[in-house]
Amino acid sequence: MRTTRDRIRHALGFEVIGLVVFAPLASWLFGFELHEMGVLALAGSIIATVWNYFYNLLFDHAMVRIRGSSHKTTMIRVFHALLFEGGLLLIFLPMIAWHLGISLMEALMMDITMALFYLVYAYVYNLLYDKVFPIPGIYPGQATTER
Repeated sequence: MRTTRDRIRHALGFEVIGLVVFAPLASWLFGFELHEMGVLALAGSIIATVWNYFYNLLFDHAMVRIRGSSHKTTMIRVFHALLFEGGLLLIFLPMIAWHLGISLMEALMMDITMALFYLVYAYVYNLLYDKVFPIPGIYPGQATTER
């Protein structure tokens, strides 16, 4: 199990590296100034983090009320992920269009691209993070002390 300190390092590293990689890449890909994409990426990061907290809190309470438990089956996890992304899209889409002065359709294409980037990035980041900072005691012969 990861420590609180490790979880904080993981979350901060994910956000900072994601912003440093995404903003220049999006600026180049979409043809907007780096600072415009940087502000948008930072706002998206903050919104996604806050939305994640409240969404999961509300979802778990709804699960307990409806099912009597917060245990998630595979189908519920798929529904959970799709509903999370849909909610984030509804919150963030108008901001993208307004900030960049583009249509909602252009903002939707940009938002989908951002989501795909972060999907791949999250996989790679977590894979590398687990190699650089392995969970103590998970692999045979590894020390079991916490960092």
